[in-house]
Amino acid sequence: MRWKRKRLLFRALRKRRQLQVVHDRTRAIARNDILLFATIRNEAERLPYFLKHYRDLGVDHFLVVDNGSDDGSAEYLAAQDDVSLWQTSHSYRLARFGMDWLTWLMIRHAHGHWTVTVDADELLIYPDWPRRDLHELTVMLDHDRRRSMGALMLELYPKGPLSAQICERGQDPTEVLSWFDSGGYTTKYQPKLDNILIRGGVRSRMFFAADPSKAPTLSKTPLVKWNRRYVYVSSTHSVLPRHLNRVRGPQASGAISGVLLHTKFMHTVVERAAIEKQRREHFENCDLYEGYYDGLIGDPVFWTPESLRYEGWQQLAALGLMSDGRG
Repeated sequence: MRWKRKRLLFRALRKRRQLQVVHDRTRAIARNDILLFATIRNEAERLPYFLKHYRDLGVDHFLVVDNGSDDGSAEYLAAQDDVSLWQTSHSYRLARFGMDWLTWLMIRHAHGHWTVTVDADELLIYPDWPRRDLHELTVMLDHDRRRSMGALMLELYPKGPLSAQICERGQDPTEVLSWFDSGGYTTKYQPKLDNILIRGGVRSRMFFAADPSKAPTLSKTPLVKWNRRYVYVSSTHSVLPRHLNRVRGPQASGAISGVLLHTKFMHTVVERAAIEKQRREHFENCDLYEGYYDGLIGDPVFWTPESLRYEGWQQLAALGLMSDGRG
């Protein structure tokens, strides 16, 4: 794993040449600022609320790579005083789904900072989150000598066909995507990385019931006190060194954990599925996921009578989908 980490860091050094700076405001970053890293493409509908959510949460500076947006996302981000922006037209898949680009930016700017690494359709929450911001949370994590916090990606969906439930620009998407699957999750321990993978949720139920092992992984580690020698291995599902993965299960020793509210299934997902099926940029073996894209293009209904309405973090803690750190 040590050699793997070195290889991935070296990849990031090589891929840095693919990035072109649009607006570099990183000189404004202060010593104890919390930083957010993301790669985005055509997220103009989501960005206003995404930025608001994380600003309210306590993020001080956003470092974003725009991967060829043509919907005004780059222009919108460039106008934000707390955003530093880079652009690239190179392959998202061949850059380890954007992680090579972000790793380079983290080497340059994240050392010693608590960092949030998420996609534009992921909203991080955790116990007491409206009352306790990230600065308070990370002080507590520092006190407990923890350098990372895990989160389950909870897939939210509407009641009715996906395209029929309109989420307006700047609106909280959880007002429209207000349902989720509370059960059907499975875990698998990976000794090499010393981490626990979680699968399940609505995509597993709808598209991968015949082979749940092909379903997307839902376990992530989005909050890390970064060191320039660290590197994410597969999106934010795993990270090296391995001790950073001990955020859930018995090895976590009752650690606090959060949830990433996954807002992928907005009304735009049907049109985007057709585009992404042609682009072939989001999965390593794209042929295995053609049925998944075809299913989304068909504008499905995810809701069932067993679906639960999202009501807040207390509900998710009671269901065991996040932990308040009290065991």
